[in-house]
Amino acid sequence: MEGAVLRPWDVLGLIFYGLSLQEILTVIPSVCKSWGKAVAEHGLKDIDIIEWGKSRTTDHVDRMLQMLITRSSNSLRKLSVSGISDDLIFSFIANHASNLETLWLPIGKMSSSIVEQVAWKLSTVINLDLSYCVNIKAPALEAIGKHCKSLKELHRLTYPPHNMKNEKCENEIHAIVTTMPKLKHLELSYMVLSSECANQILSGCPELQCFDVRRCFKVTLEVDIVNGKKFPGLTIFVPPPIDHMRRRRRSLLLW
Repeated sequence: MEGAVLRPWDVLGLIFYGLSLQEILTVIPSVCKSWGKAVAEHGLKDIDIIEWGKSRTTDHVDRMLQMLITRSSNSLRKLSVSGISDDLIFSFIANHASNLETLWLPIGKMSSSIVEQVAWKLSTVINLDLSYCVNIKAPALEAIGKHCKSLKELHRLTYPPHNMKNEKCENEIHAIVTTMPKLKHLELSYMVLSSECANQILSGCPELQCFDVRRCFKVTLEVDIVNGKKFPGLTIFVPPPIDHMRRRRRSLLLW
């Protein structure tokens, strides 16, 4: 009995990370109560159901997400789920985010207004992915920046340029520059981003270590910026030169 009390459950919890979602939910809790408790405290700190959700309906994903978050007993550190259906699900996530550090919600259908309303509940988030969340607008990003003071990484990929107006992009960039100065990693692929906006980010986010603007075909940066002379320690991923793209397209047509 004494050995059981002193058993290193933290180590046991780490083992659970290598198990499938089904094993964590069904097999481990059936072994004994102590293992079930260890799963709740350790196995569900990191919830990633993006791959699992690809073959499921939105309703199925939402139900699974609610069950997993409830079982995590507010110990959740990382959450990755694609395509959440509405504001209610986003609010549910925010209500259980007291210890959340990584939040990836690509293709989420939540509204910009709900993000503004509950952003204060996400204050511990340091890594955020809002890629392809078409309802999100600049005020939501501004609210996140104001409340998530420790935010270090933001992924905001969008659909190809014809689906996003230039003004919307400029407003989002302004929100990022004015409220997220401590960003170290910023990914903005496919934004209708001007060179001026890109330079504003470089000036307003001095701690950047990685700036990804691939497929932002309007962006042209100085050579000294791209080769790292102007901002040492910063890695920039830029779109290829227009001439290079034309030559490549021509070679593919000839092939």
